[in-house]
Amino acid sequence: MGEIIRVEFQFYGRVQGVGFRYKMSHLARGHGVSGWVRNEYDGSVAAQLQGREEQMKEILYQLVQDRYIDIQEVRRKNIPLLDGEQGFQICY
Repeated sequence: MGEIIRVEFQFYGRVQGVGFRYKMSHLARGHGVSGWVRNEYDGSVAAQLQGREEQMKEILYQLVQDRYIDIQEVRRKNIPLLDGEQGFQICY
């Protein structure tokens, strides 16, 4: 079991209008990862995930496998933990 980390992601490609946020939310909840996901005005999707590295790798792997989602680029930045965060939210 690895340590708990928080990562900010920015996803580029065909990531809006293809169920990306709903798929990520479902995967995050299923893997016990907290955080949020939202569409950005530039067509990208932003997300913050808090959990273990292995959980995040599995979520990203399953997103890449989705036939409607086409991730062309992922930017990743480790950020400070958010104490007391509960669940995973889709932001509108």
